[in-house]
Amino acid sequence: MLKVGLTGGIGAGKSEVSRLLVSYGAVLIDADKIAREVVEPGTPGLAAVVAAFGPEILTEQGTLDRPKLGSVVFADADRLATLNRIVHPLVGARSAELESAAGPDDVVVHDVPLLTENALAPLYDLVVVVDASPETQLDRLVRLRGMAESEARARMAAQATREQRRAIADLVIDNDGPLDALEPQVRKVWDELTRRAAEGTR
Repeated sequence: MLKVGLTGGIGAGKSEVSRLLVSYGAVLIDADKIAREVVEPGTPGLAAVVAAFGPEILTEQGTLDRPKLGSVVFADADRLATLNRIVHPLVGARSAELESAAGPDDVVVHDVPLLTENALAPLYDLVVVVDASPETQLDRLVRLRGMAESEARARMAAQATREQRRAIADLVIDNDGPLDALEPQVRKVWDELTRRAAEGTR
């Protein structure tokens, strides 16, 4: 099994890279998806978040109001740290469960937005970083996701810098350009991952 950490700043295009890798045969463990699952209604995770932030971060239906919580934590480093202390151990435990279910010859890609920030690189055989300039990130968040520019900048500022992410990268995918320029790069990375996986399992 080859364990790969995949990361990139918000708006860098990591989700599209994940989608392509899965289409080639990767086993994807999506930390964002798991982070949503561990705070679904009725979970200990949601109870802990409500205890820390108050019932006002719930919708009328009793689910987590993500935009409201986001507006709180991304403007306050201490509150963001509090949220991370609740959610990250739960995500780590579930990720380990999913990884253990993968086959010995699989390429397991952990899609982890905060891999750099949480110094998680040593957990993986190698790290792939999806890279885009801050200008490109901001444009995508505002134009494609409909974020207010102030919110987009706050979310970007809460993450590691471009330089910090590149410093831990074994492989970098440049996603500053159009979508049709991305696929050949991801295919090349996949070929390298499968080569390394085969070397490791011989």
